[in-house]
Amino acid sequence: MVYKVIGLMSGSSLDGLDIVFAELTEVRGQWTYNILAADCLPYSPEWLNKLSTATSLSAQDYLLLHSAYGHYLGEQVNTFIHQHQLDHQVHFIASHGHTTFHMPAQQMTAQLGDGAAISAKTGLPVISDLRAMDVALGGQGAPIVPVGEKLLLPGFAYWLNLGGIANISSETATGDFVAFDVCPANRVLNALASQLGREYDENGALAAGGIVDEALLARLNALEYYAAPYPKSLANEFGTATVLPLVREFSISVQGKLRTYAEHIAQQVYEAVLKIHPGITPSTPAKKLLVTGGGAFNTFLIQRIHDKLEQLGIDVVVPDAQTVAYKEAIIMALIGALRWRQEDNVLSSVTGASRNSIGGALWMGES
Repeated sequence: MVYKVIGLMSGSSLDGLDIVFAELTEVRGQWTYNILAADCLPYSPEWLNKLSTATSLSAQDYLLLHSAYGHYLGEQVNTFIHQHQLDHQVHFIASHGHTTFHMPAQQMTAQLGDGAAISAKTGLPVISDLRAMDVALGGQGAPIVPVGEKLLLPGFAYWLNLGGIANISSETATGDFVAFDVCPANRVLNALASQLGREYDENGALAAGGIVDEALLARLNALEYYAAPYPKSLANEFGTATVLPLVREFSISVQGKLRTYAEHIAQQVYEAVLKIHPGITPSTPAKKLLVTGGGAFNTFLIQRIHDKLEQLGIDVVVPDAQTVAYKEAIIMALIGALRWRQEDNVLSSVTGASRNSIGGALWMGES
């Protein structure tokens, strides 16, 4: 079967809306993908402000934003379809939305972007609310991309995504596929770079010129979350309300903070691998770790992760730029296709839910 799907993803780093038009092919349980068109649309200052402050709104204003953002997403999809001449080619849309509240301990997660509004605007079927079913079943609702890594990106021992939050996926010695959020990543790095008038630290050049502050690094590594066993996940607020205030306590240069935080990410990735495979030793051939997400373009950070993981016999692989940038949007398209087929698209071994589930609300659009 062939599915031509638009996947929408807005990550916690708020670097823009990722839109992918992908052709997904399933033959006897084996999936392949082909990116036919892709764009990353930066948010305007107005939308950046709306999304970054959404959790402080009243219930009424929050729901109004939920609807308005859904219509915005629909408008962006319509423009994307027109610009790439995709009329009458799209089977359906799978939209992740933009995560605001994420409280799995209270069995609640919320993503802005009303699926009904997207469907009304585009006239296409829309699958949204992809995390809600898993959370209702007692799961973390995150990460949800591992099912796509397993089906679309085989051949690796580990998959690392460096977005606003870093997360890792792997198969345990017992054959279970597991994943969890490692630590805040680009959300903190970008916030620090903004203090020097930069949107982000290009290639990690600022961090590379800094010096690690061992006291700050020790405080970061001692945060309670890191000692907790998986399954576990992080809300965006961990980076903004816990990590950044801690970093600001230290009177060191911004470059020193960037260098120290890059070291923190590399250390936590190393520790995450040890959590999954406590007895790992260097082996021949080396195991491979695939890195995607915006942080994969941070060459200094990648080098520090490589230096750490090399001690465990793990090669760090950065794929082509399209896969790096759009992996999550591609996987949202796949999750939508699995929902369309009424097949499991969230793995309980990853999230800790009571069972695998078929996540996603379906809005049918025009009859």
